[in-house]
Formats: sequence, structure tokens, C-alpha cells
Amino acid sequence: MFYAFSMGITAAHTAAAPHKIKLPLSQGIIHQVDVLFQSGCAHLQHVQIFDADLQLWPYNRGENIRGDATVVSFREFYELREDNNFLTAYAWTDNAANLFDVVVQIGVLPRNILQPFSLAELLRAIRR
Repeated sequence: MFYAFSMGITAAHTAAAPHKIKLPLSQGIIHQVDVLFQSGCAHLQHVQIFDADLQLWPYNRGENIRGDATVVSFREFYELREDNNFLTAYAWTDNAANLFDVVVQIGVLPRNILQPFSLAELLRAIRR
């Protein structure tokens, strides 16, 4: 499954009062994350993604993802459980005259698709 979330950043969305959206996802493993910045963003739009109070991306706390005509794309292996299968994205701008939407895209697949065999299953298969 692949999810896309558009974040419409306005002049009111500053570092002190960022735009916040919940990212409801299915249970499974996040295997791909893309953050799309439009041409003209000039590295003035910022994004952080959290799981509860844990900043996931970028991993170094307090930092943020930014770009200009850029897709920040990376592979991941982060498990979402049924009882906790949403993340929260925060976005803001440094320049109220320079407003663009930012799109967060997340790929989620079941563990058995990404990891067809666990070590225990492999050992059972070898012992037969």
C-alpha cells in the first residue's frame, strides 16, 4: 500500500506553530518514505515526522527535512502495529511569501511480503 498526504502550508504555520496532520496507515512495515518539495520552496518549507513523541525522520532530533524541486526519498524498515498505526507530520515555513504544498508519501507492506521467512521458519524448513 502506498499513502500520500498533502500538507498545505500557510503563512500561519511557523516553527512555533507548525501545520500538524495525522498520517493514518495500515498495520505493517514502512518500507519507503518520500517527501516532495515543489520548485520554488527554496529550502524554506520544513517537515518532521513523529511516532508519538519519537522523531522518526529525520532521525536527528530537532532537525528537519527540506528541499527545493526535490524528492527526499529513502528506504526504511519501521514496523507499525495494529494498536499504533499512525504517525504525525509537522510542517512549517520560514517565509510567508513563499508558500507551497509539501507531499509526504509512505509505502507500507505486510511483514511476510518484505520478510517471507523468519529465522525460526528457516530453521524449521531445514530440519525437515
